[in-house]
Amino acid sequence: MATATVSRRRVMLADILRRLGDVPTSRIRFQPYPASEEDVLAVRDKERRLCELVDGLLVEKAMGYHESFLALQLAFFLDAFVAPKKLGLIAGEAGMLKLSSGLVRIPDVSFISWARVPGGKVPKEPIPQLAPDLAVEVLSKSNTVAEMKRKLKDYFKAGVSLVWIIDPETRTVAVHTSPKTIVPLSESDTLDGGDVLPGFTLALRDLFALLDQEAPE
Repeated sequence: MATATVSRRRVMLADILRRLGDVPTSRIRFQPYPASEEDVLAVRDKERRLCELVDGLLVEKAMGYHESFLALQLAFFLDAFVAPKKLGLIAGEAGMLKLSSGLVRIPDVSFISWARVPGGKVPKEPIPQLAPDLAVEVLSKSNTVAEMKRKLKDYFKAGVSLVWIIDPETRTVAVHTSPKTIVPLSESDTLDGGDVLPGFTLALRDLFALLDQEAPE
């Protein structure tokens, strides 16, 4: 009987990991279960850690200094384009968004057009129920291919129009207009805003060159 119980638990764990995209167990919090938006906020406030809410589980956001730095630089470029034209809102890696009931995602950078913002005012809720027009994910070492596929599915199901997945190690960007539609860009290419941000362009060489900065002598 004990052996059967252990076996069932292993099958359940394997199924959970598969649904989450084979996320390392070190990033998954199995308590409390099922978790809620209140638990997301409690971990943020008490531990200063960011967790997404997926399938009733808290999944710690994978983010290091390298990735955070690159995401912030990209946010600067985007805001310099968006703000003067008053197109909408740019948020960073702590911008929690409720995509649907029980699903909270935290893009590293997001753009939300004013047309999507209820009342046309900056949301005051800590986790507003909004799907961004553009979601950006900067890959960390613990992000898996399956995890990113799950994120793409979640984003587009919620109504996101454009997703950029940036790999700082290979210095590439995968541009998605659907979970299965991908345009791969290298460091020598130019990133553009497509139908979401018409007119926005950024030479990826300029973005990734920021990772090579050194202190002046």
